[in-house]
This record gives sequence, C-alpha cells and structure tokens, in this order.
Amino acid sequence: MSTTSSPAVPEGAAPSAKLGSPPASPGRVLLADPNFRWLMAGSWITLLGDQFTLVALPWAVMRLTGDTAVLGAVMAAIGLPRALLILLGGAVVDRHSPQRVLMWSKHASTVLLAALAVLAWQGALTAPLIGVLALGIGVATAFGIPSATAMLPQVLAPALLQPANGLMMALRQLSFFVGPLLAGGLIAWLGDTPAHTGPAPGLALAFALDAASFALSAFTLSRVVCRPRPAAVLPHPPVWAAVGEGLRAFWADAALRCCLLYWAAVAVLIMGPAHVAMPVLAASRPHWGAAAFGALLGAHGLGALLGMLLSGARPRLRWGTLGRTILLIDLVVGALFMPLGHVAALWQAQALMLAIGVLGGYMQVAVFSWIQQRVPRALLGRAMSVFMFIFMGLVPLAGAVTGALMRLATPAQVFTVGGGALVVLALGAWVATPMREVRDGAPPPAAPAAS
Repeated sequence: MSTTSSPAVPEGAAPSAKLGSPPASPGRVLLADPNFRWLMAGSWITLLGDQFTLVALPWAVMRLTGDTAVLGAVMAAIGLPRALLILLGGAVVDRHSPQRVLMWSKHASTVLLAALAVLAWQGALTAPLIGVLALGIGVATAFGIPSATAMLPQVLAPALLQPANGLMMALRQLSFFVGPLLAGGLIAWLGDTPAHTGPAPGLALAFALDAASFALSAFTLSRVVCRPRPAAVLPHPPVWAAVGEGLRAFWADAALRCCLLYWAAVAVLIMGPAHVAMPVLAASRPHWGAAAFGALLGAHGLGALLGMLLSGARPRLRWGTLGRTILLIDLVVGALFMPLGHVAALWQAQALMLAIGVLGGYMQVAVFSWIQQRVPRALLGRAMSVFMFIFMGLVPLAGAVTGALMRLATPAQVFTVGGGALVVLALGAWVATPMREVRDGAPPPAAPAAS
C-alpha cells in the first residue's frame, strides 16, 4: 500500500498502528519512541548517580565536623541559589530550548562533582570547600530542574504524558531505592575517614560516580529530538517580566494557588527538618553509620516505588476528591513521622520509612500530571520552576534553620514536632481552605496573551 493511501495515525498513537488493528498500549507506544528511550535512560542514570551524592554530601559534613549547624549551612548553600534562581531558570527555559539549558546544567554539575571526588580522594576535602562547591551545584540545578521537568512535553504528545510520567517516576523511585543502598554500603566498605585525617575513598568514589552519571546523561540528551515549539505570536517579554507573568497566572488559578501554598508549608515545616534529622539520627545511633543512613533512604524509595505502582494500577482511586485524598494521606504520614526518632532498631525505622514512602508515592503521579495538564504549555517551564522551588529550594533552607536549632534539640524531638505539625497543617487545610474540593481534570487557566 502506498503512503498516500495509508490511514492517518492520531497524535499519541503507535506509529505502526493500522486501520482495524487493536490500539497499542501506552507503554508499548512510549518504548517504541527512540526519543523517549534516550530521555528516560539519561534521566534514570542521573537520578541514580544523584543518590550517591545525597548520601555522601551530608555524611562527609557530619564526619568532618559533627556539627548540625554546619550541615544546615551546606544545605543552605545548595538551597539558597535554587530558591533565588529557579524561577529565573523557568523563564529562561520558556524563552530558550529546555534541551539546551539542561545540557549546560549537566556539564556544570559534572565538573563540580568531579572536583568533590578529587578533593575527597586526596584528603583535601574541608567544610568550606564543600560549601563553595555545593553553592555551584545549587546554581546549576536551579536551571537544570525546570528544564528537565519541561522536557517531557517537548518530546511526547499530550495523550502520553500521564503514562510517561508514571513510568519516569517509577524509575525515579527505583533509583531512590537502589542508589542509597549502594551508596551507603560503598562508603562504609571503602571507608569514610574524614578528609583532615586522610583520603576518603568511599566518599571519593560516590562523588565520582555521580559526576560520571551527569556526563553520560549529557550524551543521551544529545540524542533526543524535541517536537517543534509553537511559533511565538508576540516577542518575548523581559525575563523578569516573564517570571512575574507566570506568577500572576498561577495566583489567579485558585486551586493551583491553594495547593502550592499548602505544599510550601509542608516543605518548610516537615520535609526540610527531616532532611537534616535523618543523617543525624543515623550518626547518633550505635552501630548504624552510613550504611544505615542509605538503608533508611532506600526503604523510603522502595515504598514510594510501590506506591507509584499502586497509583498506576488504580489511577482513579480517591477518597472523595483529589484534595481530600492528599489531606487524608498527609494526616497518616504525620502520624508515622512522630515515632521515627524514638525507635531503637533499624528495621523499625525502615518500616516507618517504607510506609511513608508508599503513601507519598501513591499521590506523586496524580499531582505531577495534574499540574502538567492544568498549565498551558507556554507557561510550563515557569510552572515547574514554582513547583520545584517549593521542594528543591525551600526544603534545604528549612533544613539550614533546623541544623542550627538541633544544637538544642534531638532528632527524636525534630521528628515528633514535624509529624505533629503535618497533622495540624492537614487538619487546618481541611477546615479552613478549599483544598479539599480540588478535583482531577479541572480545566486549565487561560494563557496570558504575551506568552
């Protein structure tokens, strides 16, 4: 049959679909797309490498100084540039190619992580040097995060976004399970000697593997061919004007505004403190150490993976509306956080982290897809930068404050107060805000004409 007589293939359908044949499953369509395969492979490689730094960086600070305030300051060195620049990064992504911005971010991260690896190997790693390099990593990720989250709609048809998000998030959580276990075991096996007493081969290899993951993912990204971007009707506004334009559009969307404010409170009151208290808890317990820290993060990653698989199998499972489901899950998560600092056995902490991960992972796919479908494509980079500003910018800043306060508080107290705060926050949002009425599939707000 000639190509001129072939039936048209709908956007988002399998390229090989023929008239009268059963439609291909979304998973098969995605895996048949070479662009998605390259993007998926690079994303997973980077995420897996990031888990080594997620374990190695706080552990290096604790082994060097033993000071929670210094640990909080290093987290602030990463979080402050993210918080200040991630909204600018979203505007840059909307103005330029997300692929180009992401590529430069990967190259910069490769160099910075390689420097950490060399310093750890030579025994020259110090807390000030870690802080300076962490600052550079924060700047790079301020542009890399919104560009990475805006890449998927540049590669796939809208009908494939939700299954693609589910698959990408499942791989992300798989890296959160495997990576910390490997990193913690590697550091413990090769040695985590503080740099001022000699080389730290375990830390050096952890940083080197993350640097290699960025270099390899930069190659996979170069193989991705993006869909043509819509031609701009009007000239782009200045970058900071574009940031303000996006913020005004999000604020005008009552449902989106309510959810973002709620998630910001969760990041500041619970997630930030937990990021500092977790390595301190592992360091303070006899016979736990780096391997136990990795095991705790791995248990959470496994739970989130199971939760995402459950969300994929039952995508419309809700207790009323989407908003009510989020609030009910947060009530349970808060109750599980409260005893986390009081357990004596590692398996008990792992069981709590596993349950927290299942509940959190269940909601992530639905929330992420809800935002992507609700926001116009012209504002997507800025929307993702606001979303990531909350979790990648505010969390380290809240962790910095927690690090200073933990000179006067124990990990058990931090987890108890944080879990209780989440319970109070979820109850308050249920009673005093319209968040409980947020529903799936709400129509997206209109894009501003200047976009």
